[in-house]
Amino acid sequence: MHETEKTALIVIDMINTYDHEDAEHLLPSAREALPRVVHLLERAREQDVPVIYVNDNFGEWRSHHGEILETALAGPHADLVEPIRPDDRSLFVVKARHSIFFETPLGYLLGQLGVGHVVMCGQVTEQCVLYSALDAHIRHLRVTVPADAVAHIHADLAEAALRMMERNMAVEIRTAATARL
Repeated sequence: MHETEKTALIVIDMINTYDHEDAEHLLPSAREALPRVVHLLERAREQDVPVIYVNDNFGEWRSHHGEILETALAGPHADLVEPIRPDDRSLFVVKARHSIFFETPLGYLLGQLGVGHVVMCGQVTEQCVLYSALDAHIRHLRVTVPADAVAHIHADLAEAALRMMERNMAVEIRTAATARL
């Protein structure tokens, strides 16, 4: 990492009601990853690293980040959302598809912040995290994915996705404890 390169922590799709197909497969992995996501958030906030939540809008085109958060906190899995609740300094980008970059202002925001390195955590490893890592790589951003801070639906596909990210996209695969912010 270059000495002047700024890092941002990106939390992908963790503000979630888990009221969707495959949620029963995702929930155990999300519960397992949650403490490490919390750890990354604490470290980022202590070090004044920008924290950006990029979250699905679940097809609710009138929704905004506050409404997405309130809906998730009112749902049956609020225990997965409360510990990672955005604070007043957190930034929030709403997405509609798998990649955090697809038709969102995230690329522009990262440029404005001077970010050249992103640490991605959240869900789903073999979907949104994988596609977002590819889009970040295409944009010449350095990417780190803490393997213990991402949740999956299918463990075998998640493992393959992490190997693809590392091999084909030069993603640095680490743990939450060793990820450089």
